[in-house]
Amino acid sequence: MKKLKVFTIITAAFLIAFSSCMKDLDTVPLDDTEITAAEIFEDPAAYREILAKLYAGLAVSGQQGPAGMPDIGGIDEGFGQYLRAMYYHQVLTTDEAVIGWDDQTIKDLVYQSWTASDVFVAAMYYRIFYQIALANEYIRQTTDNLLDDRGVTGELREQVTVYRAEARFLRAYSYWHALDIFGNVPFVTDKDPIGAFLPEQTNTSDLFDYIESELIEIIPLMKEPRTNVYGRVDRAAAWMLLAKLYMNAEVYANQAKYTEALTYLNQVINAGFSLEDEYAHLFNADNYLSDNEIIMRVPYHGIETQTFGGTTFLIKAAIGGDMEVADSGVDDGWGGLRTTPEFVSLFDENDGRAMFFTDGQTLEISNLSDFQNGYAIRKFTNLTRDGEPGSNLQHPDTDWPIFRLADAYLMYAEAVLRGGSGGSSATALELVNTIRERAFGDNSGNITAGQLTLDFILDERGRELYWEGHRRTDLLRYGRFAGDAYIWSWKGESRDGLPTNTRYNLFPIPDADITANPNLVQNPGY
Repeated sequence: MKKLKVFTIITAAFLIAFSSCMKDLDTVPLDDTEITAAEIFEDPAAYREILAKLYAGLAVSGQQGPAGMPDIGGIDEGFGQYLRAMYYHQVLTTDEAVIGWDDQTIKDLVYQSWTASDVFVAAMYYRIFYQIALANEYIRQTTDNLLDDRGVTGELREQVTVYRAEARFLRAYSYWHALDIFGNVPFVTDKDPIGAFLPEQTNTSDLFDYIESELIEIIPLMKEPRTNVYGRVDRAAAWMLLAKLYMNAEVYANQAKYTEALTYLNQVINAGFSLEDEYAHLFNADNYLSDNEIIMRVPYHGIETQTFGGTTFLIKAAIGGDMEVADSGVDDGWGGLRTTPEFVSLFDENDGRAMFFTDGQTLEISNLSDFQNGYAIRKFTNLTRDGEPGSNLQHPDTDWPIFRLADAYLMYAEAVLRGGSGGSSATALELVNTIRERAFGDNSGNITAGQLTLDFILDERGRELYWEGHRRTDLLRYGRFAGDAYIWSWKGESRDGLPTNTRYNLFPIPDADITANPNLVQNPGY
């Protein structure tokens, strides 16, 4: 059930002509076979198989794996994998991580000094819209009229209705990344024609409204929580995405939506999930067993889903210096990722979530390129909870958790503190202390009602969710990402950190798209 079949079909059936795709990063064909989408969907199995491609677009980087036949060109295939690109934007730009490599402009992400010509920024942008284009065509091909024409009835018809809702969820998920990372982006749905045209640009308020309405509309069509096939989304994932959207509504649409966030967080919390007993088990090679806490995941299997992105990157790039690769269940380390002293300072010495490797490592980072400058992190491993390596030492079995119950607990507490109705301060405190009891192994880390503040929640989110892809979005909500409100090492290209221009709160639309599409206006400051 962990295998994601990558179904190859003709590009013309799937790709909207985002005009810049002809420059820098070329969207490449999935297959050169001269067939049409209509012919493909004559096979009843195609509905499930092509849905698998939509999911696989989050997990792998192309049609072959771990490299070869990439989905997007113009960049190292591993760099262009969806989750790895997301990590670069959501984690590497914050206090949670630095990197020692000198590949192209990668350190500009650490410095908050990227430009509109940055290849890593473009990779994230095109990866997002590649996913959206695939989802759009799947949704086009599963309308009631087309299903009627193909004679799709009975159980298959019911299944396709659910598949289509999941495709709409995946499109909303990628549009959320577009909103969060790029802001005002070109906008295309299944209602637009296939072929070469110049998409109009939306704005953050309208895109917020679109994502919200899509998610609300598809929830009744999705599977009940914890009843879907492993690795596929259900209503709880949609509730979590809505809560994420509402938590940052003041950033996206200049509206406070904490009451709305609590509406859906309550549904998640009451859906039968529970915290995993051991924090480390959430990030091991057999974290498929943690379905009690992990609400949405990107599945990996060392043989079936191979990539140089995903958890392969997350585990191997964090190994270097005096670290033993066997302690992470892999065959080698890439010597890149560490963390900042400011992030280390968030943790109490008895906090079991502080998975730092310190032997031979300095706390301070004098030389960004020296792996032994800065504490290393061994949060994700390719070892099972029994200490055995995964199925493949080169590529982990470890799934990437996208949404977790602990995140819902922390969002609940923050929404209450920010004045949302539909929650209680007593429940907020109880939920936070439940998380901390797991972290400390007892109630020694519990806090009082007076200690439960917004600043505490931000720090606790860092301690609980680091390296999972949430930090930049959280810092934006608190006004502490770009600018001078929070300074950490190597922000502003300085060892001790410097303020940065607030334009970096959004990433730029790639120059190639701006040049090719006169409908687009660049984000301010670029």
